[in-house]
Amino acid sequence: MADALTYSDDKARRRSLMPLTLKQVRDNCQKARASMQRARDEHWAFGAFNLDDEQTLKAVARAAQKKQAPVLVEVSQGEVDDLGLDNVRDMVDNFKIDYALEIYVNLDHSPSVENAIKGIDAGFEFIHIDVSQANHDASDEEIVAATKQVVEYAKFTGALVEAEPHYFAGSSTLHTEQIDYEEIKKTFSTPAGAKSFVDATGIDTFAAAVGNLHGKYPVPKVLDLELLQQIRNAIDCNISLHGGSDTPGHYFVSAVEIGVTKININSDMRYAYRTTLEKVLKENPDEYSVAKLISGEVVDAVQAVVESKLDTFNSSGKVV
Repeated sequence: MADALTYSDDKARRRSLMPLTLKQVRDNCQKARASMQRARDEHWAFGAFNLDDEQTLKAVARAAQKKQAPVLVEVSQGEVDDLGLDNVRDMVDNFKIDYALEIYVNLDHSPSVENAIKGIDAGFEFIHIDVSQANHDASDEEIVAATKQVVEYAKFTGALVEAEPHYFAGSSTLHTEQIDYEEIKKTFSTPAGAKSFVDATGIDTFAAAVGNLHGKYPVPKVLDLELLQQIRNAIDCNISLHGGSDTPGHYFVSAVEIGVTKININSDMRYAYRTTLEKVLKENPDEYSVAKLISGEVVDAVQAVVESKLDTFNSSGKVV
């Protein structure tokens, strides 16, 4: 494979074992780029939904098919460790065919250059490099240097690279503490900082921090839409919002109109999954096929969450 001559023999060997051919990966990445541009032009956003297991993927696939919406599914390092990169790629591609979907895979919050490169090698169309996940105190220089390495490597397949210049607060769980916005505001993105980071790294997507937080909290989140507009005016690349769960929908309606093209959802889905599973287990004490229970009401509950987000993101009916 002539294109692989600039890479090590080991990387070339791993590419030859990819479940997709190199041409297929490049074609998928090109389609993903075109769809992101179309989302920005038409003012809608991809929902990026975390994938915990096959049943979560089924819920996303059914919702995307019903709403005729392009979608992303994503895995962070924990899911990668559980499922495996190639297994995720294969599973998504199977559902893509079975449900006739426009669907792409994102490696979310990859904690190192090495792990991000593995995601590119596996044929993922979207790669989020975030070394601050492993080291909350990573310096600006370390973050920029790592991000630039991934941007350069991703040119081989055309994968879109996402990053941010600092640690993003919260976690994908149910929080009981209140949101300290005075503290959170210290980590808000700034127009100048966003431009400097995008110019220094060459990323495709900037993960903005404007009040969005990972996880669900006792009170709804509040987004600074004026700041988001200023960031949009300052940079030319795509903008994503992480921590989309438990956010009043009107913020997303405004965000996609401003120009956000990717919104991450995880905790809302996990909450629906667990609470519904607890309910059906209680209602069916003599049923020991938990998989049977999950494939019914649990998938339906997660699917309902995804459908509502697709409507709010204005992505329903956007498959071409």
